[in-house]
Amino acid sequence: MAQDATRPGPSQSQLVQLDDESRQWLARLDPETPDRREAIQALFELLLRGARHETHRRRASLPRQVGDELDDIARQAADDALTVLLRKLDDYRGASRFTTWAYKFAIFEVSAALRREAWRGRSITIEDESWSRLADTNAVDPQAQTNARELMAAIERTVATDLTPRQRDVFVAVLVHGVPIDVVAERHGSSRGAVYKVLHDARQKLRLALAVQGWEVGSGGEAT
Repeated sequence: MAQDATRPGPSQSQLVQLDDESRQWLARLDPETPDRREAIQALFELLLRGARHETHRRRASLPRQVGDELDDIARQAADDALTVLLRKLDDYRGASRFTTWAYKFAIFEVSAALRREAWRGRSITIEDESWSRLADTNAVDPQAQTNARELMAAIERTVATDLTPRQRDVFVAVLVHGVPIDVVAERHGSSRGAVYKVLHDARQKLRLALAVQGWEVGSGGEAT
């Protein structure tokens, strides 16, 4: 279970606007509060209940091997959620009850963990991309169909020749295969932010390279 003993507590003006329960949570989690350790343990247990509820809610849609590990997944998700929540404690503004706000961290971490588990053991190869995801090849107009096929070929060619190996891997995984960002980050031993940066740079480079070839590509990915 994670702890953050250096995090500053909420301001008094913030506390005044909150419901009693939320105000008590924030007061107990203040670094200057003597029973902060007990408050953190109670918060972890709250997050764990939320994580367990979420994993069991999704159990029917999960592969059996994942279902057998739900409690471990819930416990790790609760611990990760606690770490993030304590770091972002000052972001809480009372728009909802503190417990409701806290549950969102647990649900997010459970979702990320289950996405990682769903892709565990699955390979991502550059030989079997579904490039049709990047262009509308189902257009009714014959000219539009031709343009879409030509664009698809241009994208595939440019990805193979203009992007760095890392940019190509991330681009193919996220935009072609639809692999979640956090799964890609885990496989690369990186962070979500770093993967987003690689993906952004890859898109920029691809857009410029396609422009040189005569394709006018918008920021949303559309091309003419």
